[in-house]
Amino acid sequence: MNIAEVAKAAALPAKTIRYYEDIGLIRPQRGANGYRHFRDSDLHKLVFLGRARSLGFSIEDCRALLALYEDQSRASGDVKALAVQHLQQVRAKMAELQAMEATLTNLVTACAGDTRPDCPILAGIAGSCASGHH
Repeated sequence: MNIAEVAKAAALPAKTIRYYEDIGLIRPQRGANGYRHFRDSDLHKLVFLGRARSLGFSIEDCRALLALYEDQSRASGDVKALAVQHLQQVRAKMAELQAMEATLTNLVTACAGDTRPDCPILAGIAGSCASGHH
């Protein structure tokens, strides 16, 4: 398969595929003309990487997952440890987003949103800047 065909089959942009090649996640064969030739194994790796990225795994996590995926003597505990660590990071981000949502909800609720110049939203943001949390 050429890059356009594998991009369509893997549902990834060609630019992403070229990037994955540049950083060594995949290594398609090259023809005498220099064009990439993707094997079925390359497609499977790209689908795997696309799915892992859609779950929020970092590039380095993806590199580790791919190595484990290709290692037939892997320990599933190694895979689970990586996934558990990522799940903890996702939960921490969710907690941060919930805190942001609560603060924004309070600020939006406090603002009349009328023609008057006083605005609790701007005051709230300025207050957090004034307290040193730039």
